[in-house]
Amino acid sequence: MTARAGHAPAVDSAALERLMPGYPAPRHWRRVPVTGQHYLDLGSGQPVLFLHGNPSWSYVWRKLLHRLSPHARCLAPDLPGFGLSRHLRPADGVPDPYEAQLENLDILHCHLVRDKGLPERGWTFVLHDWGGPLGTAWALRNPGVVARLVVCNTVAFPFPDGFRLPFHLRWIRDHRPAAAFVHATNAFARTAVRAGVHRPLLPAERRALLRPTARRAERRAVTDAVRAIPRGPADPAWRLLEPPGGGAGLSELPLLIGWGMRDPVFTPVLLEEWARRHPHADIHRFPDAGHFVMEDAAAELGDLVRDFLQETP
Repeated sequence: MTARAGHAPAVDSAALERLMPGYPAPRHWRRVPVTGQHYLDLGSGQPVLFLHGNPSWSYVWRKLLHRLSPHARCLAPDLPGFGLSRHLRPADGVPDPYEAQLENLDILHCHLVRDKGLPERGWTFVLHDWGGPLGTAWALRNPGVVARLVVCNTVAFPFPDGFRLPFHLRWIRDHRPAAAFVHATNAFARTAVRAGVHRPLLPAERRALLRPTARRAERRAVTDAVRAIPRGPADPAWRLLEPPGGGAGLSELPLLIGWGMRDPVFTPVLLEEWARRHPHADIHRFPDAGHFVMEDAAAELGDLVRDFLQETP
């Protein structure tokens, strides 16, 4: 299922529903002409950009997109190397994946404003997992563009005291043989689609989430992202989240937090750090949701985001 730049492919709707149940129809599929990055475009009104993490892709937002597209212009890209976006980095050597992704967010925003007529400012970012530091760093580089933030089981600050990255992630990050094994077997993604939810996904949904990484050559971004997890407060990646010139950054923006409390990686320690740093945040804890809170608590989270969009200036 590929598409020319800016055009949806010809895909049988029944076949698509079998392959990717619940995923928006191809009439909502778009590509950025310069990079070929795939994104979804649904609804009308104020722009809301959904940034996924690792090892997921825009499929993970499908339930929220259907609930929110009657109320906003919902845009959900596949980060380069994930989902239906091709990998743009060279296979030999791994340049800074944060910078590469930020550059592609620049190109995506420029395309949406220049070619699709979206406003330059007044955006809402919905961030999950790796999308949290990426979206936050991009917003800091482009002051005034983002007007609201919704965060779901992610970070945008150095890991606080009391938090320790789970062993399996440190194992992959710090040991090349472990990373090579995970890359060869797709073990990280296969584990995530089961351990990341409290309510088991349907088999067809698990297969859909794993479909972009079915072939070994298409898993490089997944492995690279784990290898790029910062090791400590002095890591250069965290400096991307410092406000330019020591300003206030994004601390004054309206902030909605929807948190799955059964997340084995993004534990309540990180949620409490969000609360400490952003005492004005509207925090909602979902006791029966895991890492993929948008899967486990789609209806409740969707209603919260809808109300947040309508009630905040």
